[in-house]
Amino acid sequence: MTNAKPASLPDPPYYAVVFTAIRTEGDNGYAARASEMLQLASAQPGFLGVDAAEGADGLGVTVSYWRDEESIASWRNHARHAPTRDLGRERWYETFAVHVAKVERAYGFTRPQI
Repeated sequence: MTNAKPASLPDPPYYAVVFTAIRTEGDNGYAARASEMLQLASAQPGFLGVDAAEGADGLGVTVSYWRDEESIASWRNHARHAPTRDLGRERWYETFAVHVAKVERAYGFTRPQI
């Protein structure tokens, strides 16, 4: 059993930025910068939440949720985020893909605690 749970989000519509990646070997400062980026993103206007997971095969998936496309653009162009993206290409990722989608419907399930 885990305490992890999906992000708590408002009713749609909102936007999801899906980032999938395979990392390079070694940390090379990744963990510290990823933590910093999560803190900064969380403080941005329009940020709604984040879900992340990594499979045994090394494929990592991070989904950040945003109120609107303007909020996404603002984060993408943030003064600290932009150079971090460059470092990702130089140091941390073998490959990655970014997909932006509008969420129009959302639902879920939580097993009742016995």
